[in-house]
Amino acid sequence: MSLYAKVADLPLEIDEHSFESLAQVVPSGWTRKTTLIRLRGGGEEGQGEDVIWNDEDHRLLEEESDFSLAGTYTIEEFSRRLDETPLFVKPPGRPDYTLYRRWGFESAALDLALRQAGVSLADALGIEMRPLTFVISTGLGEPASIEPLRRRLELYPNMRFKLDLSESWTPALAAALAEMGTVDCVDLKGLYDSDDFSGPPANPEQYRFVADTIGDAWIEDPYLDETTRDALAEHYDRITWDANIHSVADIATLPFKPTCVNMKPSRIGFLSELFRTYEYCNGQGIRMYGGGQFELGVGRSQVQYLAAMFHPDGANDVAPLPYNEHELAAGLPTSPLAPAPAPTGFRWSEPGD
Repeated sequence: MSLYAKVADLPLEIDEHSFESLAQVVPSGWTRKTTLIRLRGGGEEGQGEDVIWNDEDHRLLEEESDFSLAGTYTIEEFSRRLDETPLFVKPPGRPDYTLYRRWGFESAALDLALRQAGVSLADALGIEMRPLTFVISTGLGEPASIEPLRRRLELYPNMRFKLDLSESWTPALAAALAEMGTVDCVDLKGLYDSDDFSGPPANPEQYRFVADTIGDAWIEDPYLDETTRDALAEHYDRITWDANIHSVADIATLPFKPTCVNMKPSRIGFLSELFRTYEYCNGQGIRMYGGGQFELGVGRSQVQYLAAMFHPDGANDVAPLPYNEHELAAGLPTSPLAPAPAPTGFRWSEPGD
């Protein structure tokens, strides 16, 4: 039986839904906003999180959307209902935001159906959760320096990192990072080109010295053209993909079979396709690690939950939210993170669960 088949027929009763705005000022000064989606029915509440990066799309959902989801469904029937539901008041800021929002509603429905059934997702799928390895994702400032890593390592000497490339990286910096031996992944950000995100211009010389020097790290999202392909030719087994992965088809049609991919549930959107993608990667021997979208609520525990089931030993960029602070506090949970599934539903335990 497929993973999705194990949950597709779960009964789901929805009486009402509501939204809650979440916000947090990030170290660089801008405010991250998300929307908590609450579905209620049968005396239970299911939660998901819409992680769109456009503030206006959040406002329109919370203030101007007008639709009802009340009814009795299965998980599969609810997914089909979403196909017919106007989840956006106007076209979203980016086409893939339809997937981000879709995941918010589908994850909330799954959480509610499991709670109504009195089982957890791990039990429903028959998968044992394992301690979750996580890395800390960060930039190195401008101009780039290893000092941000040194400050973090003073508090947490065993910390591992996923780093964002910038134009100011130099061969000397790459050598210093290699000597530190704490970098598990370098995100080249070669596939971002939008108002929300943009990466550094593809520089074959920079690609080459990063890949050659930091020889144990995954190389994520390169922009591949004739020159950068040559620069990375000896490192194809370390190239991994993130921003372009929305489905099994996206993985199957990559320029070459990947060794590893970054699984972001919100990029895939549909629960059925997410589970199919996990199965495809396992069947093809493709390794996985997980990524978040700066979730502020239940969405962070949900990506941790999935990572603890499907790729607990990967370079999972799903650290607890306090690690996003500019100056870290002492006493934070360290990697590996002990699984903490709630007795029922699709999220971590909360006091009283």
